[in-house]
Amino acid sequence: MPTSLESLYIHVAIVEDDPDFRDALCRVIQAAPDMRLTGLADTRVHGLSMLQDSPADVLLVDLGLPDGSGIDVIRVATLLWPSCSVMVSTNFGDETHVIRSIEAGAVGYLLKDSSPDRMTDEIRSLASGGSPISPIIARQILARFRQNSPSVPSSAGNVDALKKTADLVAVLSPREKEVLDFITKGFTAHEIAKLMQLSHFTVRTFVRRIYSKLKVTSKTEAIYEARMLGLLSG
Repeated sequence: MPTSLESLYIHVAIVEDDPDFRDALCRVIQAAPDMRLTGLADTRVHGLSMLQDSPADVLLVDLGLPDGSGIDVIRVATLLWPSCSVMVSTNFGDETHVIRSIEAGAVGYLLKDSSPDRMTDEIRSLASGGSPISPIIARQILARFRQNSPSVPSSAGNVDALKKTADLVAVLSPREKEVLDFITKGFTAHEIAKLMQLSHFTVRTFVRRIYSKLKVTSKTEAIYEARMLGLLSG
């Protein structure tokens, strides 16, 4: 019985060396009725050690740790906690840290000027398969891609480029398509879990895979892209 009740919560772990920000996050998470704080570390070494414990659903990582980079923690977390979503919380706003953290496995990125209350909303978004990124960071990523992108091709080239883009999108597995069909009909992760007789953690993993394959960050975008690619019948 305790196990089934515990599965209703979002389990959150934190790697953060700023005591004020860490304490604020802890208070907000502990006050949230749907969250449980399951791990807390203030250094790179402690963060890596924490990854030997039971996995969390969401891991918040500061990049500027006193004994090294939080990116190391992110890399190891993606290997040891594959079902966990990692969000970076840091004062660093330059594109080098942004790109490196995303390449390491982070799926959300917020600067520390975000309020703790907003952080709880973003944690819920991460746990549901979203990828929250602050507008400032999003603009940096877009600027980076624009610098690396070739000039806009001709009309015929545009068509070819679109075809190539569609070819790059991995085909959804039957299970992933089933989850996407339920999402399209408005079911929540918990409702989908009951219908498919799966844990809601497994469903959230399917959602993250769907978002990754379709290159989207929200349910609306996923449904739109799936329909454009003919992956949905409706």
